Amino acid sequence: MQAVNDYVIVDLIKKGPKKVGGLLLTDETDKDNRYKKASVISVGNEVLVVKKGDSVYYDKHAGHEIGYEDKLYRVIRARDIVVVE
Repeated sequence: MQAVNDYVIVDLIKKGPKKVGGLLLTDETDKDNRYKKASVISVGNEVLVVKKGDSVYYDKHAGHEIGYEDKLYRVIRARDIVVVE
């Protein structure tokens, strides 16, 4: 699977639940966090800064999901990435 143009294919990195002040927070209960962390699977030919294997944070409303070999990935534009680790 290869991204094209300015698209990036990412796989969401799921964090385990954490306790804050005695409350158990999961990804579903963390509604205040606008950004999601993901691992880059593939980058398009117009993407310069991000490369395969990078960890990135992107806007959770960006892009769309795509199924490939029984797994769901997210396809986003490079401009929706806000942090590269």
